[in-house]
Amino acid sequence: MTNQSDETTPPINRLLEIMAQLRDPVTGCPWDREQSLETIAPYTIEEAYEVAETIADGDMAELRNELGDLLFQVVFYAQIASEKNLFDFNDIANSISDKMLDRHPHVFGDMSIEDAEAQNVAWETTKAAEREAKAKAKNRESSVLDDITAGFPALMRAQKLQKRATRIGFDWPDVTGALDKLEEEVGELNDEVEQNADKSRIDAEFGDVMFSLVNIGRHYGLDVETSLRTANTRFETRFRLMESMAKAHHGKPETASLEQLEALWQIAKEKLTA
Repeated sequence: MTNQSDETTPPINRLLEIMAQLRDPVTGCPWDREQSLETIAPYTIEEAYEVAETIADGDMAELRNELGDLLFQVVFYAQIASEKNLFDFNDIANSISDKMLDRHPHVFGDMSIEDAEAQNVAWETTKAAEREAKAKAKNRESSVLDDITAGFPALMRAQKLQKRATRIGFDWPDVTGALDKLEEEVGELNDEVEQNADKSRIDAEFGDVMFSLVNIGRHYGLDVETSLRTANTRFETRFRLMESMAKAHHGKPETASLEQLEALWQIAKEKLTA
């Protein structure tokens, strides 16, 4: 069995062999044998977020471990696909290698690109051609919004949709238009609430407010997904400190009044900002 370190076996081969053993129909792990492409997809998303979190924390030792978990997801997909005679790990590696060669003719070919901005233009031109080819193969009209997967977190997808839309000139010239649009959308949300509108209409207007907020962040050059993630962490840190002070002052946080909790919240903010 390939469960011991072997200096003569390339690490990726060792991992592939371990995965094959885990999926063995007779001697493999019952849980691993039961998995499918669909059932492990949520774990892949989870592992990607854990990678991002360790990078934000600056924990390089843990990052190595989390990247291993993410790589294992790819190996898992490859094993399942191989069992179905769809493709294997080498096909995956060759596919991304071919894609990188095609998208970097200035490195692997004769094209000359002067700077990063010119590279971005060339990159997007190549990707646009790929989207056009995919649409043609599926006998449908292509769109500048093609290939923005619905599986992205909502904030991230909103920002990507907006960024793509700018390629045909659909954008405010500056952030002023985006700020005005937010004010308009908030007004429409308030109107629906005041009229006791159906929840679905309130939900729709609330979504428009969120979308407008994303647009403002995009105009300021922010990564809105990161902005909210950071805000979540900031809130959690402040809340935990407020909660601890509330226990010290009132025995149980829930026995404190809203005014008392707000006062402790302000103290927590000052302590954590100092």
